[in-house]
Amino acid sequence: MFLEQLINGVTLGSIYAIVALGYTLVFGVLDIINMAHGEIFMFGAFVGMLILSKAGAPLPVAFLGAIVVASAMGLLLERLALRPLRGRPGASHLASLISTIGVSILLENVAHKIFGSGNHLFETPFAEISFQLGGVTVYLVQGVILLISLLLMAGLALWLSRTRSGKALRATAEDLETAGLLGVDTNRMITVTVVIASAMGGVAGVLVGMAFSYINNQIGLSMGLKGLAIIIFGGMGSVYGAMAGGLILGLSETFVVAYGSSGYRDAIAFVAIIVVLLIKPQGLFGQAPAEAKR
Repeated sequence: MFLEQLINGVTLGSIYAIVALGYTLVFGVLDIINMAHGEIFMFGAFVGMLILSKAGAPLPVAFLGAIVVASAMGLLLERLALRPLRGRPGASHLASLISTIGVSILLENVAHKIFGSGNHLFETPFAEISFQLGGVTVYLVQGVILLISLLLMAGLALWLSRTRSGKALRATAEDLETAGLLGVDTNRMITVTVVIASAMGGVAGVLVGMAFSYINNQIGLSMGLKGLAIIIFGGMGSVYGAMAGGLILGLSETFVVAYGSSGYRDAIAFVAIIVVLLIKPQGLFGQAPAEAKR
């Protein structure tokens, strides 16, 4: 029982971590919360559903389709809603945030118009396949979700720490003006960041569909709010904080449902986050204001 719930919690937490990473990447570079990320994630889920469940294509094609569509949406978001406001004289610091809220509402309305308000089955061909591991029943879909999530997080961590473009992104996040003086094409890095964050949102959308077997046009809001809570919990702009925060929230929710009441699933998990923030207001991996670099 405990091991099964542990596997369930880690699987759910890894999905939360992928969602939160999309938020924290954009916040780390642009210093704004991209409120449209949840809706881009939702469109990724619908694209995956159409390709996998309706067209009967293989799972990798569903992921590829979700990545392409979500990336294109991220590119349009950056070019049309964020870049025109960036550095514009007289523009409020909140202008970009308001702009992403507008895009979020627009995308939700478009999704409602196209897909309706009801639930849509997200069928995977191996949803019922399971195997025994040390007396614990593990579903294949859980293994696939966990493997993809871990590969994605490890790949992102390696890219940020080992590659030239990853270091350029970190320099841009550290200080935009200094990075520009050092020869970094900051506009390009910002675009790359928003596109990568959106692509991760598309992948997370497919993973959520696989985990819950259904999707609707409201999942962007609910998962988006959890993603926001996670990045505050883990530390604003911290990649490792988003990973740790996602896993902790996923485990908390799973164990509350297993050993408590499902009605308190969200409440107790968020109370735990509030308690941690009261002790460490900057989040698990965040820096205190006096130590912050920006």
